Amino acid sequence: MMKQNKWKRNFFTIWSGQAISLITSGILQMSIIFYLTDKTGSAMVLSMASLAGFLPQAVFGPMIGVMVDRLSRKHVMIGADIIIALAGAALAVIAIYMNIPIWMIYIVLFIRSIGTAFHSPALSASTPMLVPEDQLTKCAGYSQSIQSVGAIISPAAAAFLYSVWDLNKIIGLDVLGAVIACIAVATINIPNPEKSVNVEKTDFMLEMKEGYRAIHENKGLFSLLWIGTLYVLVYIPISSLFPLMSMQYFGGTAAHASAAEIAFAAGMLGGGVVLSIWGGFKKRTLSISVSILMMGISLAISGMLPVGGFLAFVVCCVLMGVSSPFYGVQTALFQEKVKPEYLGRVFSLLGSIMSLAMPVGLIISGLFAEKLGVNNWFFISGAVIIAIALMSFVLPSIKELNNN
Repeated sequence: MMKQNKWKRNFFTIWSGQAISLITSGILQMSIIFYLTDKTGSAMVLSMASLAGFLPQAVFGPMIGVMVDRLSRKHVMIGADIIIALAGAALAVIAIYMNIPIWMIYIVLFIRSIGTAFHSPALSASTPMLVPEDQLTKCAGYSQSIQSVGAIISPAAAAFLYSVWDLNKIIGLDVLGAVIACIAVATINIPNPEKSVNVEKTDFMLEMKEGYRAIHENKGLFSLLWIGTLYVLVYIPISSLFPLMSMQYFGGTAAHASAAEIAFAAGMLGGGVVLSIWGGFKKRTLSISVSILMMGISLAISGMLPVGGFLAFVVCCVLMGVSSPFYGVQTALFQEKVKPEYLGRVFSLLGSIMSLAMPVGLIISGLFAEKLGVNNWFFISGAVIIAIALMSFVLPSIKELNNN
């Protein structure tokens, strides 16, 4: 049985390194957006950069999941951090001698995304090997809190550093962050799960299918997967319309748009802290369903506000942020219900499905928001998300997940 102080030390050592890396990566991400905007002013260029950033995770996720489950998860995380650091370092060296070509930025973003596609499922799959099962939900809260801090710090830090530093120095800062994360993982012993099959002799495609089968065999997890896909399809695109809501509908400025984003991030931090202390409802699916419902209600109210209701919109943004970490309880459920040797494939598959849902949702959201008005699309999206929440409340297979 794991000693309490040992698992906490291991978990927080890894996440301390991750916190630094998340902040430096967020700073670089925002700085690249500033750089591309300054150099081109093209929405298409920014869209292509976004595509390069998420496409590898969407397309290669299931294959990467097999490799994560075959290899040492500790070595996968270290290797991924090294890949991310080297890609950034190469860009920094090029920046010393010349203006960075746009196509080079695309390549580096693509390579960094591959590193993330290895790192994220390896980290999620390693957590239940380090943390007692009854602490997984609280650890999901800790993780959300750390990510929220990064979301608050990174944009402001990027705006300041981009004004005083060259891009290559910011890249160097991100390389340092990746190295620190790498060292933090290297100092911790992360046990690997016992394999139920001889993976060297197993067909690669069969192993990919086993990741899907591991979810499909559990009706509750399978239902939760598609509930989550619908949720992402509707919500993630709407998040990109927040600046449009602040500036176009409410008639605000960039400062108003920033205030809405900060309000969301602050709410997310508060929700993560509450989850890490409280641990959420005893029935974990209730935390997920309430989170979705709270998000839907906040979006629907936002869409009904008058043009002078910006302050009420900021309050709604806080409530949306508070709800977000509780949806993260889904990760703890998968960690608990899926055998450890399948977790790499399962989390990679989840990431791929969510990543593929995003562009579809963005296209739908962009078309309807333009035709109907951004405020009306907020209301419609909120109503759809409320319906998704009600489905998650009533589906018997999801309720069954609360039984051991």
